[in-house]
Amino acid sequence: MSPDYAWMRKAADELSEYAQHLEGSWSVEIGAGGPVMAMMSPVNRHERIAGRIRDQINRQIVSTHPGWIAETGPEVEDPRVGRMRRPDVLVCQESALDSDRDALAPDEVLACVEVVSRSNPSNDYIEKMADYPAMGIGLYLIVDPRNGTIAVHDDPCRGTYQNSVPYIFGDAVPFGAWSIDTSAFRRYGKIGNA
Repeated sequence: MSPDYAWMRKAADELSEYAQHLEGSWSVEIGAGGPVMAMMSPVNRHERIAGRIRDQINRQIVSTHPGWIAETGPEVEDPRVGRMRRPDVLVCQESALDSDRDALAPDEVLACVEVVSRSNPSNDYIEKMADYPAMGIGLYLIVDPRNGTIAVHDDPCRGTYQNSVPYIFGDAVPFGAWSIDTSAFRRYGKIGNA
């Protein structure tokens, strides 16, 4: 771990501890500019879409990747590139979740999923679009309830994904070895009618 990343990780840990005393729900990640603290304002549709994706992958993963699981909550960290992210859903080795470490290593993660928030779409489309391939995450799914679009990104090379395939809500979306049925996904309503 580089001295710069060790400092960023320490700062992120201190911010996380501080955030526990704040009102609301906060997330701390480490991006290209260092530690970032953001208020999480989960919208029902955002959380429901993430849950549906997690559940669909878990129903299929038993036959495609025994010993792996889709989860919400774990962080993936790569000190080599100085990044720590908390995807909405990730697919990881189930045994890795039993470790005492604070975050998963990129080689323990097959895929990351982000459901775009209304308040900060650039985080998923710009920052994480650079961070996940730099970390070597093979698959990245972006679901955007603002406009009903989906994109599957794969084949990371030199810090970018070589392939990107667009879909819309209602499509059966091939995502690695799995298929995501998006027919029940709903777009965000007007502000206040999530």
